[in-house]
Amino acid sequence: MEIFIARQPIFNRNRHVFGYELLFRDGLANYFRHHDLNEAASRVIADSTFLFGIDKVAGGRKAFVNITREMLVRDHAALLPKHNTVLEILETVEPDAEVVAACRRLKKQGYTLALDDFVWREEYTTLMDLVDIVKIDWLSTTDAEKAEMIPRLQGMDKILLAEKLETEADFDNAFSAGFHFFQGYFFCRPTILSRRNLAGNRLIYLQMLKEIHRPELNYHELERLIGRDLTLSYKLLRYINSAFFSLRNEIHSIRHALVLLGEEEIKKWATLLSLSTMAEERTTELMTSATVRARMSELLAERCGEKKRKPEFFLMGLFTVIDVLLDRPLMEILLEIPLVKDLKKALLHRGKGFHRDVLETVLAYERGDWAAVAQWSPSLDLPEPEIAGAYVEAVEWARHMQE
Repeated sequence: MEIFIARQPIFNRNRHVFGYELLFRDGLANYFRHHDLNEAASRVIADSTFLFGIDKVAGGRKAFVNITREMLVRDHAALLPKHNTVLEILETVEPDAEVVAACRRLKKQGYTLALDDFVWREEYTTLMDLVDIVKIDWLSTTDAEKAEMIPRLQGMDKILLAEKLETEADFDNAFSAGFHFFQGYFFCRPTILSRRNLAGNRLIYLQMLKEIHRPELNYHELERLIGRDLTLSYKLLRYINSAFFSLRNEIHSIRHALVLLGEEEIKKWATLLSLSTMAEERTTELMTSATVRARMSELLAERCGEKKRKPEFFLMGLFTVIDVLLDRPLMEILLEIPLVKDLKKALLHRGKGFHRDVLETVLAYERGDWAAVAQWSPSLDLPEPEIAGAYVEAVEWARHMQE
C-alpha cells in the first residue's frame, strides 16, 4: 500500500503556526483500496508514522489527525505519538459507550482530543469532559448556531478552533468571537487587489526580481541592486557562505559571491531571499508554503526529464504568492517581469502544457485534494510514490532553509 500525505497549517491568535492537520490517502484515486475502510485508515496512519515520521512532516509542531470510530474502539489511535498528536474525532462518530470509554483511555494516556466539524448535540455531553479542542466549520455553521455554541463552549473552557476560513474577514470575525486557533486559506488570499505604492526597500526587491529573470544576467546591475539594501546583502552572503553550499572560498564581496554561485543558483536564491524579505510583514507560513511549492515543482520537473529547466519551475512555485506579498493583481505584476510565457499562463491557471500540469499537481497535493491530483498528474507520467516523495522532500528542504 502506497501512502500519501499532505498538510494544512493551523494558526494561533498571533498568526504563528501552532500545528498542521495531516491529510492521508493510500493512493491518488481519493479512496482506500481496501475492503475494510476503517482497517485501511488505521493502516495508513500507522504506516505514515514509520514511513514519513510525523515529527518531520509537522516540523516539530502539533499534528492533527482524523480518527474514525473503529480506530478509537480498537485502540489503533494509540499507535500515534501522544506528545505531539491531536486526535480529531470525526463528526460521523457517534459518542456511544464504547467511544466514550476509548476516549477515556486515550485521555488517561496523555492524548489531546478534538471534535471535528462540531455542531452541538446533547449526545456529545458525555464527551465534553474528555475533549480539549472543538473545531467549528466556519462556512457551514450558521450565525445562529455560532451564537448558541460559542458562549456555551467557552463556558466549558474549551479551546475553539475555526476551520475553513476563506478570507481575511472570516479570520477577523473568528478572532473577535474569541477563537484560539484558525485554519483555512485566509492567510494567502488577498482581500485588496488595488495597486499600492511600494516602500523604498520593497521596490528594490521587485527591481531585483525583474533583473535576475532577464534573458541575460547583468552581474553589474544585480550587484548594484543588492548592495543598496543591507539586509538583502547580508542574507545573500550568509546563505552563500554557509556549509550548505560547501564553498571552499571565503566570500569577500557580493560580486565574488555571484560569480561563485553561477547563474542558475543566483536566480533561485536571489528570488527566494527577495520574496522572503518582502514577506516579513506577513505570516512566515506564507513563505514556507511558497518554498515547499517551489522545491516540489522543480523536483517534479527534474524527475520528468526537465533538469535544465528546474529554475523555471522553482520560480513558478515561489511566484504563487507574489500577488499576496505585494497586494496587487497577479496579472499586473507578471506584465512587469520577463518570465517564460508558459510559466505566466500556469500562474494564471490558463491554457495547457507541462508548466500548468506541474503547478496544478503541486497545489492540489498541498490541499490534500487527491481527486484533483489524479486529474492533473497523469501527463507527468510519474509513479504515485514519486509525487508523494517530492512533497515530503520539499517540506524537509523548506524546514532546513528556515533553520
